[in-house]
Amino acid sequence: MSQQDFGRVAVLFGGTSAEREISLISGQAVLSALQTAGVNAEAFDPAERNIADIKTYDRAFIVLHGRGGEDGTMQGALELLNIPYTGSGVLASALGMDKTRTKMLWLGCGLPTPSYARLTKDTNFEQVITDLGLPLMVKPAREGSSIGMRKVEVAQDLEPAYAFAAQYDSEIIAEKWVTGKEYTIVILGDKALPVIRLQPHQSHGFYDFDAKYNATDTQYLCPCGLDVDDEQRLQALAVKAFEMVGAKGWGRIDAMQDQEGNFWLLEVNTVPGMTDHSLVPMAARAAGLSFQELVVNILSQTL
Repeated sequence: MSQQDFGRVAVLFGGTSAEREISLISGQAVLSALQTAGVNAEAFDPAERNIADIKTYDRAFIVLHGRGGEDGTMQGALELLNIPYTGSGVLASALGMDKTRTKMLWLGCGLPTPSYARLTKDTNFEQVITDLGLPLMVKPAREGSSIGMRKVEVAQDLEPAYAFAAQYDSEIIAEKWVTGKEYTIVILGDKALPVIRLQPHQSHGFYDFDAKYNATDTQYLCPCGLDVDDEQRLQALAVKAFEMVGAKGWGRIDAMQDQEGNFWLLEVNTVPGMTDHSLVPMAARAAGLSFQELVVNILSQTL
């Protein structure tokens, strides 16, 4: 394979979602790495250009985070235009973007994910607390980067947390809180890369937007501290969860380990971040892949 085999590549980033700013950073990093590798890659921001213009390209590298890019919409447009693209297809992208339906699917497949309740303005919030206990996590079902999420530790904070999340989405869930350690598992091709443990500073409460993108005190541990058997068990669970959604190419599974040692699946990311704080490049480095090798590997899956 030579870089000329890729032809003219559109790197799709920016877009109109709440994660636009992160996508701009991720996309610029991918674009620079592809160009350094000798690939004829160009920036393409769907917020500023007509998507029909992409017909002049041979393939697309999708680095759009959130709605309009990670939810099957862009994948569907590229399918119609017959442009090969990186990552998951229409169905897996749409499912993966929707935390509620991802959880329904995993539960139907017998995979472990924390109990949850769907919230509306008419919800009996006291009943939710009775069913799930406290603390719990409230989150928009179709946002990423922890946007709109709040940890609820006392009963009177649940309804305000719902109202906050509802600013970002009409579909809101409350999820049972898992006390323990948080891990992320990057999938590249059909294999799980070395697991990373996430340890935000206690001032954050959880791995929120600030801990992800701005904080300098968030710790990323790789090796993750699990023994070999547990790490392999978590990797196998992540690969299965990824496959059950129908995801392919590359992505990330987030999970928790509770105090009894059980693993719980939180969500799947089909277009994860590629910034200097991001977890995919970190796991790739642990597996011996440079950032340039990583992006060329992902792009080569479109050939």
